[in-house]
Amino acid sequence: MEEHLKGLNGAQKEAALHKNGPILIVAGAGAGKTKTITHRIVNLIKEGISPDKILAVTFTNKAAKEMRERIVSEIGKNAKGQNSLPFVSTFHSLGVYIIKENAKILGLTKYFTILDEGDTNTLIKDAIKEIGLDPKQYEPRRIKNIISREKGKFINMKDYTENATDYLGKIVAQVWSIYENKKIKENSLDFDDLLLKATKLLKENENIRKIYQDKWEYIHIDEYQDTNEVQYLMSKLLAGDKKNICVVGDADQNIYSWRGANLKNILSFEKDYPGAKIILLEENYRSTKNILEAANEIIKKNIYRPDKNLFTKNETGEKISLYEALDEGDEADHVAVKILEILDKTAEEIFSDSPQKSSAEDFLCPSSTLLPRVRSKISPPSLSEVAILYRANFQSRALEEKMLSYNIPYQVLGVKFFERKEIKDTLAYLKAALNPDSLSDIKRIINFPSRGIGKVTLAKIFAGDIESLPIKTKIKIDNFYKTLEAIKEKIETESASSVIKFAVKKSGIENELGTGTEEDAERLENIKELATLALKYDNLKDGTGIEKLLEDAALASDQDSIMHNQEKKENKNAVKLMTVHASKGLEFKYVFITGLEDGLFPHQKDNETKSAEDKEEERRLFYVALTRAREKLFLSFTNFRTIFGSRQINAPSEFIRDIPADLIEKGDEDPRIKTIYI
Repeated sequence: MEEHLKGLNGAQKEAALHKNGPILIVAGAGAGKTKTITHRIVNLIKEGISPDKILAVTFTNKAAKEMRERIVSEIGKNAKGQNSLPFVSTFHSLGVYIIKENAKILGLTKYFTILDEGDTNTLIKDAIKEIGLDPKQYEPRRIKNIISREKGKFINMKDYTENATDYLGKIVAQVWSIYENKKIKENSLDFDDLLLKATKLLKENENIRKIYQDKWEYIHIDEYQDTNEVQYLMSKLLAGDKKNICVVGDADQNIYSWRGANLKNILSFEKDYPGAKIILLEENYRSTKNILEAANEIIKKNIYRPDKNLFTKNETGEKISLYEALDEGDEADHVAVKILEILDKTAEEIFSDSPQKSSAEDFLCPSSTLLPRVRSKISPPSLSEVAILYRANFQSRALEEKMLSYNIPYQVLGVKFFERKEIKDTLAYLKAALNPDSLSDIKRIINFPSRGIGKVTLAKIFAGDIESLPIKTKIKIDNFYKTLEAIKEKIETESASSVIKFAVKKSGIENELGTGTEEDAERLENIKELATLALKYDNLKDGTGIEKLLEDAALASDQDSIMHNQEKKENKNAVKLMTVHASKGLEFKYVFITGLEDGLFPHQKDNETKSAEDKEEERRLFYVALTRAREKLFLSFTNFRTIFGSRQINAPSEFIRDIPADLIEKGDEDPRIKTIYI
């Protein structure tokens, strides 16, 4: 067997050896899909395909980085002597690449601004005001989501306007029109434009389409079940007549329909590409037999899926624990106590041959009785291997409260580094320096630090009526723009990290925050972290370092969120709290799935009637939650839960009833509870 194919099972090897024509790899949870894609790409290179003829696209920066690193490693080991690498990116980064190479055709400059969610909402809010409506009544975020959904369907503003017949639709059309004009004036694009404009260009311009079809002869699309209409069309256009397209996905893990992910894309692959090769990756390398049996029983009730059944050679493993809680406080307390038991068990294993006794407290409390010299020589139990999952964000409050109460370090997945105000302010200076037409960025920073520039002055600046302003005000504005010019000069001549340091000092941010409150000092520390982050862009010259930093910051997605501790210092050895949606793509040794109550998980809003497709997505979501665990699953539900100030009585989730009883063990419930299940 070829060296680069060692370690692959039969199905993985078959996929890796496939060369020409369309192929669908149906990869179950934990079945080694990234490994399979990596070895397929390496095999193509081994068979004489130039690396720069290969494209691999996924959804998150984290996934793209992992895939890129694996490919580079495997090429180094098994295909040495290559002078180029495959193009590995996210869909949005691919869109940026195509747009930048064709900026003039699209009426853009090279330094167009990528609007983040906050900037987009601000522009839409301004557009709502311009048509004489109240943003409090017509929520900007809601209108933005409607526009985003339409763009994801490959529908442009003109087509939407022609078909808008109801009252809200007509309002959205008006707002959309103003919003587009604002973006044109600012030389900016939003996230959805990156896909829409790139795909529209490929579809409508045959010459440009052929350039990219010739550039990338072998296309790989990861997480194909999560593609929307635009991503689907982009993939199809790039594949062209050669149809050398390899898509990898799992219909059972389609959980993002609310973002526009279309399940039919993966279910209809054989129809789109007749004669396509279909390979099932069903061997799971992650979970125990008990966990997989529960997952298989849950998902087999869904109809809209290709038939597959995960199996593993791993051990049978422990039974799944089920706890029936009195209320959310009792449930959170149970979770905290179980985490301490996990720590105690690990501590006992560490000291099984030692007279030194220890417990979870010894690892959590700095003033514990565990000898300092012993603590320094051992690794504490890894809390990062513990995840607490929930269906809705509001559930985290009770859980966080108990983590604090029991002194258990924890981190919440979801707070983005690039969404912090001080980071956005700093990046806005850089974006405005490169693109002075970006009114959103100018508006954000022209009075931060304070320059005494009010709304009236700002309006006159934007209207081009600076001459009518008082001389002192004109001087302030002139100095502001000179600051931007100085920053731009540094961008073109200095390293990225040096530019950050200069911009923070020149703008006055450093002085403003450095002489402020303790909270201001923490904000300044965050900006310093941005400068540290910029170091990895220092090798890029002639301003491209800052350009790439801004691009990466704008493209940071939900799953690239930084784990943010609630304490001042981040602690990687901490329990992870997150929604089930946020957990996709991750795995943990111990997983707690909380709030398994009808109406909460599966989730159902008041007076909402779910379609069959919606119900299946909730079941897929639970399947994803189950398959995050490697060794032990803890399930829990409450008899009572306080929601919006009202104490509600709950029935256990139907998902619990669908797990075979012989896979479940009951917990030590509160004596006040009358057992409902089993």
